[in-house]
Amino acid sequence: MQRIGAGTAGGVAALARVPNRALADLRGPFLRALAREAEQRRLFPWLAVAFGAGILVFFAAADGRPWLPAPLGAGAACLALATRMGARPWSLALALGCGFACLGFAAAAWRVERVAAPVLSRTVVAPLTGVIESLDEREEGARLIVRVETLGTLPRETLPLRVRVSYRKATPLKPGDGLSATARLLPPPEAARPGGYDFARDAYFQGIGAVGSLVGTITVRPASDPPLSLRLAAALDDARNALTRRIADGYGGQPGAVAAALVTGKRGLIGGPANDALRAAGIYHVVSISGLHMVLAAGVVFWIIRAALALAPRCAVFWPVKKIAAACAMVSVSAYCAFSGWDIAAERSLVMTLIMVGAILVDRPALSMRNLALAALIGLAREPEALLGPSFQMSFGAVAGLIACARLIDGRLFAMPGAGRLARGAGFVARGIVATLATTLVAQIATAPFATYHFQTVQPFGVLGNALTLPLVSLVVMPCAVLGTLAYPFALDRPIWWIMGQAVAGMLAISEWIAGFERSVIVVPAFGTGALLLLASALLLGTLPVTGLRRIALVPALAGLAFAAFPDRQSLYVDRQGTGAALRGADGRLAVLGKPPAFELEQWLKADGDGRRAAVLLAASPAGRCDRLGCAASLPDGRAIALVRDARAFPEDCARAAILISALTAPPNCAAPVIIDRRRLSAFGAAALRVEPGGVTESYARADGRAPPWRTPPPGTAARAAGAEEPVPEPEPEPSHAPF
Repeated sequence: MQRIGAGTAGGVAALARVPNRALADLRGPFLRALAREAEQRRLFPWLAVAFGAGILVFFAAADGRPWLPAPLGAGAACLALATRMGARPWSLALALGCGFACLGFAAAAWRVERVAAPVLSRTVVAPLTGVIESLDEREEGARLIVRVETLGTLPRETLPLRVRVSYRKATPLKPGDGLSATARLLPPPEAARPGGYDFARDAYFQGIGAVGSLVGTITVRPASDPPLSLRLAAALDDARNALTRRIADGYGGQPGAVAAALVTGKRGLIGGPANDALRAAGIYHVVSISGLHMVLAAGVVFWIIRAALALAPRCAVFWPVKKIAAACAMVSVSAYCAFSGWDIAAERSLVMTLIMVGAILVDRPALSMRNLALAALIGLAREPEALLGPSFQMSFGAVAGLIACARLIDGRLFAMPGAGRLARGAGFVARGIVATLATTLVAQIATAPFATYHFQTVQPFGVLGNALTLPLVSLVVMPCAVLGTLAYPFALDRPIWWIMGQAVAGMLAISEWIAGFERSVIVVPAFGTGALLLLASALLLGTLPVTGLRRIALVPALAGLAFAAFPDRQSLYVDRQGTGAALRGADGRLAVLGKPPAFELEQWLKADGDGRRAAVLLAASPAGRCDRLGCAASLPDGRAIALVRDARAFPEDCARAAILISALTAPPNCAAPVIIDRRRLSAFGAAALRVEPGGVTESYARADGRAPPWRTPPPGTAARAAGAEEPVPEPEPEPSHAPF
């Protein structure tokens, strides 16, 4: 027996040594791969990743306002420790990573303090006076950003810095004008569902403390000594509007509106059908001033200057023509970004483009992962909140994918150095086609996780749309944009805008053709943040390394896809005000209960993977029976849901309903198992419920209990004045599509 026991113990010990031997066998190749990564200086991009990780920790976990010297001191200590690590690479990497993560956390904390401004805590209808900072024309009326001077009797310390208001009257307004009008304003709306897009956060970082509309008579008056920065911003926006109108009128119709947006970034004149067609074709990014515009604008100027200087033999021989052209391109693209309004996506793209083009001045490769990481560090240090938005994620994801796959998509397979002219010409065309298709495919794969997470849509024909339209954009549209802008001060630009409009009309025709395909836009259910983090990690692991370490990306990629493929399907959505809900019926689809705002209903449908329009659902038969007192419906398992509109309905509905919803405050003795009333919605935001046989799982938009500065305080705090009106929903703008 002792021999058997000893043999068994020896066998177990031998089996235990197998994993150790396997790990030892893997350790050598892994360390050699890391050494090769270090030799090729591919570890620097991971510092940008660590910086971003610190920003994510701040936005995900910080509760209140941190003491800024704490993360700065921790970061400085880690970086100082890194200088003493010597030949210990693991310790050095850990110290550098922790140091940059602390600096990222500090950058986010500093940014929150720097942009701090009051946010309206209740609905207000009051006289507004201020100066128009910017104006975006729409098909009907306009949308204004107003720098506030007075708002009713609100004291200066609670006065929002800026408000965003819309108006439908034909009152002639322009940036820089002072105005007086009655405004109906409410706090910037938060997420329409747990995990959804939070407009209140974006508005906070733009200094917008309220949104609403102007009502009644608008009085234009001279601005009362605005600061120089405001006067310059208003003058620039006025010039943008003038050029927008000239380009739009130069061709007319939707092609003119799209052409104007391509140059100035003003998209208000583009109608809904044209927007839908561009999105269905996967090319909506061309009307958002972003990396594509910056790169093409810089490339056009670079090519024109270099070609012009090359025509002079003395310049071509004795002058650094390439560097002069690069410097001119940097100045031109900076001016273009300023004229386009210094939009957040444009600023980020400008930083990336300046670094790429600036590398030419110091004789370094323009397109490299190191330059991309440097651009990310600069962009995140200036605007840490950009890391949470689709524009940053899709822009840098697309460029990282293109850099990593550069050798696979350059079309070298079709190079024919020893062939004749005809064969070389055919090879050139084939290289161009393959490069365009491959570039589009790589960019779409790299941006797909972020686009799907933020917009819940997939455009399966996006490769075709980009392949057919990007040649028009690159060869006609952007050169015309540069030439037309240069000719505009001489009033010689109108023929150029007409030519540009012809190319844009072709783009729209292609987009409408693709939009007519069956399932040109597929709406997919929303997946969680965990799946997005896994897919983003897979993108980083698949693009940053140059060795076989890229294979590790398969692990988070498969895990992320598995989580994304099985999203949580909610049984019930409740809007922020408690005026309506969407209930899953026996057929598995959502139906309306009450009167939820159309925008919020649209977000619920997309999150559920339902491609129906909100207007269609609102016009359809409701999920239950409604009267003046409220609505009543049933879950598929028979449990009752009540939506109370009048306090007289509380006694009956509290006694019979399993879930009670109301924009009013339920009485303390209400016996309903789940109560979602005004008090709860004000404290926790929009609700989503998953009903299971064992009970009901509730989730809320602000269930974490934190109080970041962009959230309005719940009722009962000093910030909420007595007599506040019921909030009126304001349509929230979707995040801009800017994948390049």
